[in-house]
Amino acid sequence: MYRFLLTPRWWGINVFVLLAIPFCVFMGSWQLSRFEARVQDHRTAGELAEKAETEAPRPLAELLPVDKATSGRQATASGRYGKQLLVPGRELDARQGYYVLTLLHTDEGKALPVVRGWLPGDADRAEAPAAPTGEVTVTGALQASEVPGENGVPARGGLPSGQTAAISAATLVNLVPYDVYDAWITLDKADSGMKPVPAAAASDTGLDLKAFQNLGYTGEWFVFAGFVVFMWFRLLRREVESLRDAELGLLPDGEPSAGPAAQEKANA
Repeated sequence: MYRFLLTPRWWGINVFVLLAIPFCVFMGSWQLSRFEARVQDHRTAGELAEKAETEAPRPLAELLPVDKATSGRQATASGRYGKQLLVPGRELDARQGYYVLTLLHTDEGKALPVVRGWLPGDADRAEAPAAPTGEVTVTGALQASEVPGENGVPARGGLPSGQTAAISAATLVNLVPYDVYDAWITLDKADSGMKPVPAAAASDTGLDLKAFQNLGYTGEWFVFAGFVVFMWFRLLRREVESLRDAELGLLPDGEPSAGPAAQEKANA
């Protein structure tokens, strides 16, 4: 009865099933591992944020380059403030406003972007407090360069002179004639009546939409594996029923009666 499984047609079906099921299981397991990794990153980021609140600040050079382990850590740097820029379209406490960003020229010959605070309303250079003069030492949370269009960072151009949409070395290098660190810090205590800007979590460490997409894809791949098994059994059952009907002479209406040759072909 089941000799039809050895025919070329069924060899093709069987090989496809034997390859499809492990592939679906592998992809589902991989998507699940991605979700679990994001959950672990989220937990680790929370632990690092708590640790950063109590640990002593470290020199900037010891924390570079910025990664998931160093993002949000307390960093300190010394130098003289230089060019000041405004970063419009930033929300804080459910209010629209802007960051006051000042470049700190360090002894290493590069400038460190420092967010000195946040002010409400439209970006206005006249309202932004001037930076302190002379040699200063700043302390704040280390942050990675922003990417326009991601994590709430606007991807806009055509801003007035003295403004930037994103805080990143790639953006600032077009606005100032000197090298800029591929990082920035936000001061713990804002200057001159401005509100301090809280540190943001490192990229890909939160339980965001991407994390739950991974979880959804996990379920889809395992459903695909089950569907492949279901269709294989359905095709098998349909083939067996067709052979039994042919043996019993139960043919569809309008189909000529099968003779002994046809019966032998069906049994084969």
